Amino acid sequence: MPIAPERLLEALVDIADEAGREIMRHYASGTEVAEKADKSPVTAADEAGEAIILKALAELTPDIPVIAEEAVAKGQIPKVGDKPFWLVDPLDGTKEFIQQRGEFTVNIGLVEDGLPTLGVVTAPAIDTAWWGAVGHGAKRRKGGVVEPIAVRATPPAGGLVAVASRSHRDAETDAWLAAHGITDTISFGSSLKFCAVAEGRADVYPRFGRTMEWDTAAGHAVLRAAGGEVVTTTGEPFRYAKPGFANDGGFIARAHG
Repeated sequence: MPIAPERLLEALVDIADEAGREIMRHYASGTEVAEKADKSPVTAADEAGEAIILKALAELTPDIPVIAEEAVAKGQIPKVGDKPFWLVDPLDGTKEFIQQRGEFTVNIGLVEDGLPTLGVVTAPAIDTAWWGAVGHGAKRRKGGVVEPIAVRATPPAGGLVAVASRSHRDAETDAWLAAHGITDTISFGSSLKFCAVAEGRADVYPRFGRTMEWDTAAGHAVLRAAGGEVVTTTGEPFRYAKPGFANDGGFIARAHG
């Protein structure tokens, strides 16, 4: 019998918390940085966190394949077809982790029929977590206090607030913001940007250029659960299980259309 979304989320939060504790152990003591084939950084914390998540998911949902960032980098890529699958980024925001900025996250998202339906994002350095399932709402835990979250129902009187990448903001993002008359922006690293929209701190998160599906699935799921959406730059649904699990062309994560 399939696990109910509420029970599945409870288990996922525990898994992400365990991975987060291991990552924080490396964060406190320092960790060696290596370079992957695509020139992106990877640390022992990425690999240790992913090992915890993969082991736990294999026990929790043995029939659901897992696409995980560090495993893919090593050529370990299970076939997903049109079946549900997990997308895992054990440490999104490795640059923030290396620079001791705290804005890094643990991400676990479930994709069904090409869309994220359930996900968990935890930010262990700032003691905060977000989770949700489509049709079941979204929640945030901060400092041990759990409360429901939802996107902002209407834009503020002063205009839309955008959240932008701290490390990847580019001229295309600035041009998009200007074209939409958005002057009020806040900046975060990693998948915290999705969570800022999901909890009503911002209205829109534009991102151009290449990302990977494991970068976005968990935050996308939380945002959908909170009442928002992610679309392509041409307004179509932003779907998953693309070739190479790559997000080419950018996306717009938003609270309202």
